[in-house]
Amino acid sequence: MPAKTVVSSSTDGAQHAFFPYARYTSVVGVHTSLVAFTALFLPQTSLLLWPSLADSDHPETQFKDALTDNPVITLAWIVTGLVVLQVWWAGWIRHWCFEYTSRGVSSDQIKLDRYQFDRGKFSKLGRAAVFTSCVALVFHATIVLFGVPSASHIPHTFLLAIVLALLSAFAPAYALGYPSFSSDTSSFITRLNWTRLFAELSPRNPIERALVYPAVATLLGAWLGAFPIALDWDRPWQAWPLTPLFGGIAGYIVGSLSALSVSALKWLAEENIRREQLEKQKTT
Repeated sequence: MPAKTVVSSSTDGAQHAFFPYARYTSVVGVHTSLVAFTALFLPQTSLLLWPSLADSDHPETQFKDALTDNPVITLAWIVTGLVVLQVWWAGWIRHWCFEYTSRGVSSDQIKLDRYQFDRGKFSKLGRAAVFTSCVALVFHATIVLFGVPSASHIPHTFLLAIVLALLSAFAPAYALGYPSFSSDTSSFITRLNWTRLFAELSPRNPIERALVYPAVATLLGAWLGAFPIALDWDRPWQAWPLTPLFGGIAGYIVGSLSALSVSALKWLAEENIRREQLEKQKTT
């Protein structure tokens, strides 16, 4: 994909009017709903495949037990669902990046950029997957440093790290490109963008907010979700790492909806200002 499609502040002034409000709202609504479904209902598939796991005749108890009896199976189902969902979501964000930076460009140039954009899709997807795997390893090491035993619950911790990496790192890596230490101009711009977005937390347009807010909220939600584990209630849902897992997923959903709300409000305010300016120009 050409370097032109990287979202940067240099295009904000010319491109701020482009905001697919209806499409963005519908995609976010579908995506967050499917993420919640993946977290709560996809693990229930275990009861369909292995009916012997259902120890109770009460549907409410079966629903809870399917999530808590075997955290590794629960995590495996959630990872499977999130892989599909995040590839779809990241592809939509990447397509939005292309549309955002193609405004005002000649049709011939758009066709050429579209060809290069589509040609590099699968290689970029593979690089994003490798980067996400590396981020998962970093998250795993970080979680262990926070006090999780390194010799036990290894699959629990690593699957949690994969979930957090999928929710926070995959979409930015696929849509904007992953940060590398290469010396070319495109890699330098990508590093600057990642530093501004995820170190300075300074998104400047709707696309960047759609990437930053969910990522930050995911990690914050997982961190807050770890607190109930310390309570000595000895409940099944306190098993590691269920509360950080669902805290991170809840944070991701809240972050996605917050990004939508903030971007929509900013867009509506800008549209109102532009209409007032046009009316003043007409009267004068």
